[in-house]
Amino acid sequence: MQLPVPLRKRKADTHKGDYGYVFVMGGSVGLTGALCLCAQAALRSGAGLVLAGVPESLIGIFETKLTEVMNLPLDEDRKGFLSARAFRKIEGIKEKIDVFALGPGASTKFSVKELVWKVLEEIDKPMVIDADGINALVDNLNRLDRKKTSQLVLTPHLGEFCRLMKLSVEDIKKSRKKLVKEFALRYNLTLVLKGPFTLVTDGSKLFENTTGNPGMATAGSGDVLTGIIASLIAQGLDCFSAAKLGVCLHGVAGDYAAKDKTENCVIASDIIEYLPKAFRKAYRK
Repeated sequence: MQLPVPLRKRKADTHKGDYGYVFVMGGSVGLTGALCLCAQAALRSGAGLVLAGVPESLIGIFETKLTEVMNLPLDEDRKGFLSARAFRKIEGIKEKIDVFALGPGASTKFSVKELVWKVLEEIDKPMVIDADGINALVDNLNRLDRKKTSQLVLTPHLGEFCRLMKLSVEDIKKSRKKLVKEFALRYNLTLVLKGPFTLVTDGSKLFENTTGNPGMATAGSGDVLTGIIASLIAQGLDCFSAAKLGVCLHGVAGDYAAKDKTENCVIASDIIEYLPKAFRKAYRK
């Protein structure tokens, strides 16, 4: 298989610290699964360590669901929803974190938006923003001009990109390559527009993915992709390279899942299950 970016193989003399530390922030009442999928995908894609920052009242759920992932209980605005006050703990652990993944299952509460803005504007580490992290930027794109990091990946689906751009689905579809490049260039970031033939651009170069299938149009699939991309950045790839390779491997895993389970029956956790086969195929080229 021709990869957009070569996979890096592990050395014999190595330890978990060599493969990066991913911090995933999100989760809320009714949306714990999104963060779990993201965190598990990051580990399955090779990250050495993953830490989940979650509402403190829900910590028992995450401790039960996530075996290999560590959990950090964060301050809540109200029970089950993150507060901007949680930034104090996040700031305290930022030096040991290599990549921040923001948004999976976080909810659209204003307190969550405030926390996303604070992390974006005050922490200078690579970030992947998805789901409710993107929702925090709708009507607030000026926050991207205030970002402290120069290494940012946004991963909207078509509906989210429409809301960011204030354009209709039809308008986006007519000029999607032009619009994604303009957006990425304007805000100095890597943009992943998810969907059939997912686009990845840094504002200059453009990659169009050809892996994947309609079975991947299922809840949680995007959370898995966020975890994969964050993991690859943690392992040393730049944002554009990690995004290209991430969407490719995500699609290959989805293709394996659909082959065995049919497109109708694929669920997001199946994509994680088939990541080892995707990586094995990639190593064989």
